[in-house]
Amino acid sequence: MNYAIHGSMVAALSESDDRFRSAPTTTDAYFSADIETDGPIPGTYSLLSFALVYAGSFDGKRFLRPSGYHKTFYREMQPISNNFQPEALQVNGLDRNALCVRGMDPQRAMSEANEWISNVAGNARPVLVAYPVSFDWAWLYWYFVQFTKEGSPFGYSRCFDLKTAMAVKARIPISEASRSKLPSRLSSSRAHTHNALDDAIEQAEIFANVFEWEGR
Repeated sequence: MNYAIHGSMVAALSESDDRFRSAPTTTDAYFSADIETDGPIPGTYSLLSFALVYAGSFDGKRFLRPSGYHKTFYREMQPISNNFQPEALQVNGLDRNALCVRGMDPQRAMSEANEWISNVAGNARPVLVAYPVSFDWAWLYWYFVQFTKEGSPFGYSRCFDLKTAMAVKARIPISEASRSKLPSRLSSSRAHTHNALDDAIEQAEIFANVFEWEGR
């Protein structure tokens, strides 16, 4: 199968094709995302697992933190190439050979994720959250555009970078705003396990803490 981005998919990059653009409300629905991969870039390497957790909503006036992080989505997928970096697998602990056999087909996994996001968001506009967002966004956007007819449920730019938010609210340089340097009142009590679902829930708690924090 050819996993290169086809020219016909370029239309998915247009905001006019964003099915949430004409939503009747301006409420954002936030989804904390975490991924585990076997390399640094999509296409050449593979997304092995990913998780999405509903992390709250904001209508411009009021942020609603969920009472619990029970709305979750998690999938492990088949690799799409033979390329991988052993050091990446050492970090996430996933069995790549086993995923070649039992992992879900990426087209099915991403289509199911698209449907799940749409159902949870309802009339709100889905926004991807990560700390930082750049790595997770690049992979998930590529996979949604490549493997689903709907394209990205987050459009081409609806994302919230927790690292930037922390830097702005704390009035510190981006280089000082890493997750490892979070003050205890903003961090999560959960362990960072490198399991995508565990870490997406941990990140959702951090997101709510930072969002509600009035800053320095």
